[in-house]
Amino acid sequence: MAERRPVRTRIAPSPTGDPHVGTAYVALINYCFAKRHGGAFLLRIEDTDQARSTAESEVAILDSLRWLGLTWDEGPDVGGPYGPYRQSERSAIYREHVNRLLAEGHAFRCFCSAERLEEMREAQRLAKVPPRYDGRCLAIPAEESARRSLDEPYVVRMRVPDHGTAMIHDARRGLIEIDWSTVDMQVLMKSDGLPTYHLANVVDDHLMQITHVIRGEEWVSSAPKHLLLYQYFGWEPPVLLHVPLLRNPDKSKLSKRKNPTSILFYKAMGYLPEALLNFLGLLMVSSAEGEEVMTLEQLIGRFEIDHLSLGGPVFDVPKLDWLNGKYLRELSAESFLERALDWSGGRERFAQAAALAQSRIERLSDLGGLLWFLYAGRLHPTQAQLLEGQKLAPDDVRRALALAMWELDAMQAFDRASVETALKGVADRLGRKFRDLARLFYVALTGSPTSVPLFEAMDLLGRDVCRERLRNALDALGGFSAAEQRTWQSANGAGAPAAP
Repeated sequence: MAERRPVRTRIAPSPTGDPHVGTAYVALINYCFAKRHGGAFLLRIEDTDQARSTAESEVAILDSLRWLGLTWDEGPDVGGPYGPYRQSERSAIYREHVNRLLAEGHAFRCFCSAERLEEMREAQRLAKVPPRYDGRCLAIPAEESARRSLDEPYVVRMRVPDHGTAMIHDARRGLIEIDWSTVDMQVLMKSDGLPTYHLANVVDDHLMQITHVIRGEEWVSSAPKHLLLYQYFGWEPPVLLHVPLLRNPDKSKLSKRKNPTSILFYKAMGYLPEALLNFLGLLMVSSAEGEEVMTLEQLIGRFEIDHLSLGGPVFDVPKLDWLNGKYLRELSAESFLERALDWSGGRERFAQAAALAQSRIERLSDLGGLLWFLYAGRLHPTQAQLLEGQKLAPDDVRRALALAMWELDAMQAFDRASVETALKGVADRLGRKFRDLARLFYVALTGSPTSVPLFEAMDLLGRDVCRERLRNALDALGGFSAAEQRTWQSANGAGAPAAP
């Protein structure tokens, strides 16, 4: 990969959920590449989705990446010469660039209503043609468009060729060709005046002098739009590299619907940050047997673009367990105790748990039986345990678990009150009293039909562990298929759970 300017890479997560191990993987690749070439690594928060972005999620992302041992040269918390590093603070910059595209004829205002766009998409589905804006508002004269924009809501779309082929040069994959007829006239500015990812991404990468954009392969289809914007602005595009997504052992996409994906989950399970970072590093560098243990500095030294496999790297949890165990066994007794106390939450967390148990014990030794679930890691209840004493039919038991998982995903705040509202809401949607579901959730989340107060216990466990335990319980009952999800949604509307 030729170097034309000082290397500058970036990671640009959206603060809309839990910090994903895939984000950490891509961040590590960008970090190692930049440091291998004496360059800079940036962190930018892409929070243009104001409805879903939260300050809590941003904090979690930054804290998780730091916990892993990654640092950045520029970012929202450390500053830098090309700030601000949150897209929500750069609206004036994007408006200036949108106006330039409109003035030069590379973009146009679209006044189509949501109903009209849905009718268009439905017609395209029936005709079995790729979904793509049909260009109706392209024909509106500039003067009329400007006049209507004073009174009517609109979005700004980019002009896209209707024939020919987009040529994308990928540093690892070589030449990728995509027909322009399959590329949509992308919305660049939403009706609320905020940019979409595509405009903000290109403008920020240019203004922040990013030389190499290393991102997941799901963005290959967006590359024609981004390169076209570089062309419209007359800017030199960065080098593009699309890396494969992390996969499960069966080669399916790593997804929280199937497996834990949050960095916070692995932290809660007692994985050491250096072990998890080492494990992610092994997915991007070659190593011989017996050479698996590597520091971040060693990963930087071994990193080569040509060594990145184009097959999906497998997130092999048993390999992570083995590597983490190796790190744990090599700690000194003092360091091991320090790590163990840190993982357990120390005196404060134990004090909270003990207070919940106090009214339920006759001997201090009873604490072990009541509080073990907090330190047990993964639970694997059996079908018999989950269905014992149930008033619900087995299918309703599965629906209850699936709904609870969906509710935990959708919650912005995770605390005792929110958990109580969510689980009681699950009971309401199934037409039941919560007491009919309480035993099920106790077994799934604490491993026992009786324990300390459930909602307080979930607050102590945290969202990631609760979600993973609900998933394990659902798997023990046969899962919740995509077909069942569609049937549930048809009967119950948009609030139905996504298929786990």
